[in-house]
Amino acid sequence: MPKLLWIVLVGSSLFLASFKSKPTPHAKSATYDLRVDVADIANNKGLIEFALYKNPAVFTQAGKTHRLFRLDAQKGMVSYTFKDLEAGKYAVVVYHDENHNKICDKNFFGIPTEAYAFSNNMRPKLSAPSFEECAIKLQQDRSIQIRMVY
Repeated sequence: MPKLLWIVLVGSSLFLASFKSKPTPHAKSATYDLRVDVADIANNKGLIEFALYKNPAVFTQAGKTHRLFRLDAQKGMVSYTFKDLEAGKYAVVVYHDENHNKICDKNFFGIPTEAYAFSNNMRPKLSAPSFEECAIKLQQDRSIQIRMVY
């Protein structure tokens, strides 16, 4: 009899366990697209680099971007869309790599010798603008326009 009781208890607990709610997979976080239109490109030489930053501590540092994309330069205007971004603050830096060496060339004083642009059309005075000055709050699909500085 004890064996039978044990079999009934184990069997019924397994049977009941099969009816417990299964964990639901986590819902995918909403993502958004950020389209960046860059105007005033002087010529079609080289590349246009789009650098997207999310971490203020590494803003403007080469190799520390959240995302990076390069496309062939076109005189006038070019656009690129960063897709599937989480909501949050981002800042964009764009430069015209005319000599195609994949770095923003600078003079002896550290001033860029190739055209560049920052989100919010921030114009540097004595140094690069801060992340907060260039920050874009992304909570929905968004499009921004910025102009190159020569």
